[in-house]
Amino acid sequence: MSNDFLNVFLNEMKTNVNGFIAVAVTEIESGLSFGNITVDPAFDPELAAAYNLEVVKAKLNAVKALGLNQDIEDILITLSNQIHIIDISPNKKFMIYLAADANKANLGMTRAVLRKHKADLEKNLA
Repeated sequence: MSNDFLNVFLNEMKTNVNGFIAVAVTEIESGLSFGNITVDPAFDPELAAAYNLEVVKAKLNAVKALGLNQDIEDILITLSNQIHIIDISPNKKFMIYLAADANKANLGMTRAVLRKHKADLEKNLA
């Protein structure tokens, strides 16, 4: 894995997502954090990703138990003043956890930025 590539990715999210608060990249199976960045010292993206990993695992299990032939692309959690997007890699090896200010972020643009970088991130985390 290229730490340089990961740092570029994290900074791209910080720069290109309006209302950016934090982002973390975490391996789904082990819970290992590949990296994270935040603009709010009171917001711990690694801890938030660890808790949200349980949401991802539960949803993956539910999809499997229901016999759905579907992939989870992302999970959206809307809070009163934040949006949290959990984006799952196509190979289901890692997740990207992103938090943004709901009053500043554009959901469509935020998803587009994530989608743009997800495939390259997957190649580099293999």
